[in-house]
Amino acid sequence: MPIFSVYIINRAGGLIYQMDHHQPKTEVEKTFSFPLELQLKIVDERVVVAFGQRDGIKVGHTILAINGDAVHGRKLEDGRDILEVIANSENYPIAIKFGRPKLSTNERIMLASMFHSLYAIGSQLSPEQKSSGIQLLETDGFKLHCFQTLSGIKLIVLADPKQSGIENLLKKIYELYSDYALKNPFYSIDMPIRCELFDKNLQGLLDSYERSGFYSQGM
Repeated sequence: MPIFSVYIINRAGGLIYQMDHHQPKTEVEKTFSFPLELQLKIVDERVVVAFGQRDGIKVGHTILAINGDAVHGRKLEDGRDILEVIANSENYPIAIKFGRPKLSTNERIMLASMFHSLYAIGSQLSPEQKSSGIQLLETDGFKLHCFQTLSGIKLIVLADPKQSGIENLLKKIYELYSDYALKNPFYSIDMPIRCELFDKNLQGLLDSYERSGFYSQGM
């Protein structure tokens, strides 16, 4: 079962480390005739599918390329506007690649800060005193597991819903963090982690958990 990614958030809610371990392929390319049956809209300067799921193309997918030319925001590399190209019948048949765009660094930083706030809200809403914050979020496609250390550092793992043993994995990641970051005389707590040994050992740890094949029964 795949382990998708690892995040480490500091005590102030800042993202100090992130690793993508396994990214499922979501890209779909299809050739269309005029007129295009999908409804598109602009979201955050990207052209996104708003209506008309078909052939693996889903609502929320972004246009990544047209006729093999990469897309940057809402324009092609040559500066043409994507919506204008798609609206012109002379450009058909047209091959369009759809998929989920990779999160930018700024987007990851923003999401880490948002989760930090949600974690605190979860703790404050609890009817029990000294309750932890959010430890698990579940969707149909992945589970988000969170472990907060005594010092307030949050370790987050996104994994397949059937992947088990994540609690132990989080503790192992904390051991690596302690060995290769905290014990590094040049590292200051809450600062971004830039350590090749940490990267290498974390990669090996995630690989070993995937190879172990542990999964939750009945999921």
